Amino acid sequence: MQLTQLTAVELGTKIKSGEIGAVEAARASLEQIGRLDSRVQAYLAVEPDKVLLQAAEVERGIRSGKYTGVLAGVPIAIKDNICTKDIKTTCASRILENFVPFYDAEAVTRIKDAGLVILGKTNMDEFAMGSTTETSAFQSTKNPWELSHVPGGSSGGSCAAVAAGECFAALGSDTGGSIRQPSAYCGVTGIKPTYGTVSRYGLIAYASSLDQIGPIAKDGRDCAALLEVIAGQDPKDCTSMARPDTGFLQAVGQDIKGMRVGIPTEYLSEGLDGEVRSAVMLAAGYLKEAGAVVEEFKLGLMEYTIPAYYVIASAEASSNLERFDGVKYGYRAKEYEGLHDMYKRSRSEGFGPEVKRRIMLGSFVLSAGYYDAYYLKALRARACIKHAFDEAFSGYDILLGPAAPTAAPKLGTSLTDPMKMYLSDIYTVAVNLAGLPGLTVPCMVNEAGLPIGVQLIGDCFAEKKLFAAGAGLEAVRGPWRLPDFAGEEGHT
Repeated sequence: MQLTQLTAVELGTKIKSGEIGAVEAARASLEQIGRLDSRVQAYLAVEPDKVLLQAAEVERGIRSGKYTGVLAGVPIAIKDNICTKDIKTTCASRILENFVPFYDAEAVTRIKDAGLVILGKTNMDEFAMGSTTETSAFQSTKNPWELSHVPGGSSGGSCAAVAAGECFAALGSDTGGSIRQPSAYCGVTGIKPTYGTVSRYGLIAYASSLDQIGPIAKDGRDCAALLEVIAGQDPKDCTSMARPDTGFLQAVGQDIKGMRVGIPTEYLSEGLDGEVRSAVMLAAGYLKEAGAVVEEFKLGLMEYTIPAYYVIASAEASSNLERFDGVKYGYRAKEYEGLHDMYKRSRSEGFGPEVKRRIMLGSFVLSAGYYDAYYLKALRARACIKHAFDEAFSGYDILLGPAAPTAAPKLGTSLTDPMKMYLSDIYTVAVNLAGLPGLTVPCMVNEAGLPIGVQLIGDCFAEKKLFAAGAGLEAVRGPWRLPDFAGEEGHT
């Protein structure tokens, strides 16, 4: 078995035993990046010399007993909206094209403290606004399963890097499905944790009440191990919380006999691709075989999720992105007349079309004449959506549904119709509105050779149930293979 075929936990175990060195693992990832990334274009920044120096330092730390965790020495990629000290962090936007943070995000600090080796920064939709990674100002990431298709977004670079074997795990961020949807498109596993589980300090904000950092990896065990590393309260983030139940690895492999799984009937209605529906029903069969009780039920309020999400997310984005004005850092227009003209030109030239579209929408719904009509109404709808989930979880342990209406679309087919792109988030945005955890697990490959993942949704703080159910599904499904493009023969 090639080294890059190993899961993160398998690699960490071999590094800990001395069978493989951290430098050897880092070099294998860098070689894979060198072979494939000119075509996949998952990374925006990789500095091989720094990576190998970091790996050598970690290797010494493992030998001395400084790093003892299960993932010590494992190479990892970081989404480019998560601040990394002395490494360029651009949010895939020209307005931050040369921004180099002087501090690490809290999640990155915890990654380093655990002895993981950071390979580089991954491509994304600009400021996490998009569903295909095509709104990036610098490049369009390709789906490793089929290079003519998108990897999803906005964490498409992180998901593509894992799928192509260019890293063993990655961090993404999820505002309305940006971990779960690209994980489904790329045939990898990703989790959006309960809001507040992972510190947002150092995550460049899109929509502060919706954003959450989460892990992306080859399977649920890897995601559980990585979530253990980054979870926990942070005094620098007042929305983070202390959780005594972060032993997520313990849940992997737990018996799910008798677990009640609900499938919202709205998730199987018009607009869902037939093959995606088949994947959901196949996953339901896997969970039944593992001992779970699965049934359909009516969730309600699905028609309000997309409008409520885009009103709230755009309103918060217009406020958060106000700081990027060309004054203290970031892009500044070369020609302007006076301060206000400098603001206008810098922002007009620095932001891409999708970001400007959402800033304009957010400014509109927050304006004096429309605040009550749109923004307050969206907040009320959000409360109703949370109540609907509360009622659902009074009868079910977890919910099962699709992560996206279709498999990965072809490059260039989504940006021409923004509404179509927004509607592709229909199965994921409600999880963010309600602050819930959601886990995407690969389920099947369609006739076109593209993977289809399914989404498991839990109540607040119920990540352990998701990892147990995900592991049960994986066990019945059997080994999952990386795409042939990655040069692999498959992995377990």
